Amino acid sequence: MSDRSPVVNFPVLREPLLSEMSGPGRNGMLVPTPFDVSRCTDVDVPSLLPALPEVSEVETVRHFTRLSRLNFGIDQGMYPLGSCTMKYNPKIADEIASRLAPVHPCDRRAFSPVLKHLFTLKTCLQEICGMDGCCLWPAAGAHGELTGMLVIKEALSARGQTRTKVLVPDTAHGTNPSSCTIAGFTTASIPSGRDGFLLASDLKGFLDSDVAALMITNPNTLGIFEQEITEIARLLHENGSFLYMDGANMNALVGIARPGDMGVDCMHLNLHKTFGTPHGGGGPGSGPVLVKKELEPFLPRPRIVQDESGQVSLMGDCPESIGQVHSLLGNVAVLVRALVYILSLGGEGLKDATVRACLNANYLKNRLKKTFALPYATPTLHEFVLTDKNQKPQGVSTLDIAKALMEFGFHPPTVYFPLVVQGALMIEPTESEPVSELTRFADAMEAIALAAGKRPEDLHETPRGMPCGRVDEVWAARNLVLTWNDLNPS
Repeated sequence: MSDRSPVVNFPVLREPLLSEMSGPGRNGMLVPTPFDVSRCTDVDVPSLLPALPEVSEVETVRHFTRLSRLNFGIDQGMYPLGSCTMKYNPKIADEIASRLAPVHPCDRRAFSPVLKHLFTLKTCLQEICGMDGCCLWPAAGAHGELTGMLVIKEALSARGQTRTKVLVPDTAHGTNPSSCTIAGFTTASIPSGRDGFLLASDLKGFLDSDVAALMITNPNTLGIFEQEITEIARLLHENGSFLYMDGANMNALVGIARPGDMGVDCMHLNLHKTFGTPHGGGGPGSGPVLVKKELEPFLPRPRIVQDESGQVSLMGDCPESIGQVHSLLGNVAVLVRALVYILSLGGEGLKDATVRACLNANYLKNRLKKTFALPYATPTLHEFVLTDKNQKPQGVSTLDIAKALMEFGFHPPTVYFPLVVQGALMIEPTESEPVSELTRFADAMEAIALAAGKRPEDLHETPRGMPCGRVDEVWAARNLVLTWNDLNPS
């Protein structure tokens, strides 16, 4: 490894606003008047029209093209956000979804084939997860969590019970407590064991007649498989409680292990993670909920059903259902993409993707643990967590490491999460990355560690050569700029 700073001294490029580029006479296009202004006596039409900037066509095209390139995405490079599973999105899925998704659900004849595809997806997801029922409609992971917890609440009500408490391990995803709260439950955090997974013996002390469920992420946010999950499920069921599994990390299990076989009663999947559909930028997303037989009557409506002749239809007569959770069925475009991903890979292909995701993560972990601190020695699956403990004595933090990675052309990993690890760097390469890209990432991390030991002050100014440099986060938190008017009060 060469003794070099990770800092790349590119000039900082700032893309001007169109209004700043504007100049009289630069736009040679004539905008046609939509109607005869002379006939309008009560309305001052020119005052209603915005003052459009005057820029030429070539300037406009170049401006928006340059803006589009500022947004880093998976098609540009590695996106190692732990727990987000930012994998490559196969273009064949985009192409097929673009042909099917625009069909309107009210056009019954045109929508019938799409409904059959959704039924196939539902069946596939049930088989992959070992569950009995499935609702495709939730629009995101957190929406799936909320839906699942509402289903559990309704099932308890049908038993005549009003249990109010949900247990959440400290290694769970951050949305879990919020979803429980919105569903009307209170939450209690359970500390994980010293090896990074929940111990059944620790769970016993939290169980009582008010516990509705345990909401566990498996593998958890440390990338560690919950090794005592079958015993945990047994204890919960003996207590009359349900086991909910956050399935956002299913990229480590598909084709190898099924949550339903572990005793899981209810779970959600993130199709925009595990099954190769676009993820990030606020959407699109899809978070189907899967349940065992006891919970199936309470799933949202309408239900996709198939009669003896093979005809697929929607059934709205579901008296025990929690009701409708999404308009127009769900995010059909994402659902179709996920089905294409599943069918194109097949059973063996899905299993191979899981193995490669775990292999890639363990290759990086075993290389980087020589330079960065590894908080848990327990084996991990598709992601792992490092810390800045080795770099802290030189004054270099997790944030410095993450910002410096941008100068090497990588999106930073998830930082400062999970909260059980101080200065966490959570890294998930997924199965998408070839060995050459993994090696380039490891080289970059090692170069940053070398700079931390020899020239730590260089890292405090990163990233350089970017349109936006290091942000004063304390100032930003106290002076929120949420709209254009906040920045320009005049």
